[in-house]
Amino acid sequence: MMISTKITAAVALLGFSIMVQAAPGIDLIANETPLHTPPSPEAIAKIPANYHFVEPGTFTAAVTLIGSAPPFGLYARDNKTVIGSEADIARLVADSLGLKLKLVPAAWEDWPLGVTSGKYDAAFFNITVTKERKTKFDFATYRQDNIAFYVKSDSKITSMTHAPDIAGKRILVGSGTNQEAILLAWDKENRAKGLAPFEPLYVTDDAAATLAIQSGRADAIFAPNATSAYKAKLTGKIKLVGLVPGGWPKTADIAVTLKKGTGLVNAVQAALNNTIANGTYLQVLDRWGEEAEKIDHSQINPPGLGD
Repeated sequence: MMISTKITAAVALLGFSIMVQAAPGIDLIANETPLHTPPSPEAIAKIPANYHFVEPGTFTAAVTLIGSAPPFGLYARDNKTVIGSEADIARLVADSLGLKLKLVPAAWEDWPLGVTSGKYDAAFFNITVTKERKTKFDFATYRQDNIAFYVKSDSKITSMTHAPDIAGKRILVGSGTNQEAILLAWDKENRAKGLAPFEPLYVTDDAAATLAIQSGRADAIFAPNATSAYKAKLTGKIKLVGLVPGGWPKTADIAVTLKKGTGLVNAVQAALNNTIANGTYLQVLDRWGEEAEKIDHSQINPPGLGD
């Protein structure tokens, strides 16, 4: 997971109330209605006979702490029902496995121990597959890990996908992130060719980033695509001008994360492929603005960052 901005709880809650009233591309009220899929006999058959779920008959899934990074985790209007793209994917997996679903909002720091200790059956946390993580966990992929350039909706910038595109631009980026590393590498290439340097703008507040883009103080923002795509579809005030693989120059994947060696990953992969085949998977991505990150099939423990 590589989040380039930090959203305060207050800003997130305020933003949610505004979004419900005016959402040209995402209907948060409609998205409170759970999406379901029929049980998959193939997936159910792959549940290991010796696997013990945290609660019998229930799939216990850790999900992103509410309000930390929409669209991954939000509360519905009742301020207690968990909604969001990660919750929706977890529900489709549970349905496919013929199980009830229990969602447990948790902090990013909590999921690794929670999965290894058996507190959770799985974690849905926008977790990127990496070489190091594969030594401790099993993964079943469900989304591409892309980062992206977004600009103001009426900006004259139409494409930012290669190093020369950032020359002379003022770009919002999170300090210490993979996005920053890519920009610095591109900037080094550009300077060697005599191109103008870019100007990194560092912010830690989502509201400040939005103001910088809308006021023209920043030309673009370079951040995880899923969070920016959500804002673009929700408000119509920013637009996508370039996708970059999260493992640039290699691709990277987001995956359901499970305790290593239990065998449950095979059932989860089959569950995900069931939802991809019947179209419910794409319904989830479409309603949260994540369609640009769709996959054709789920993979188990694919090459990750560092491989």
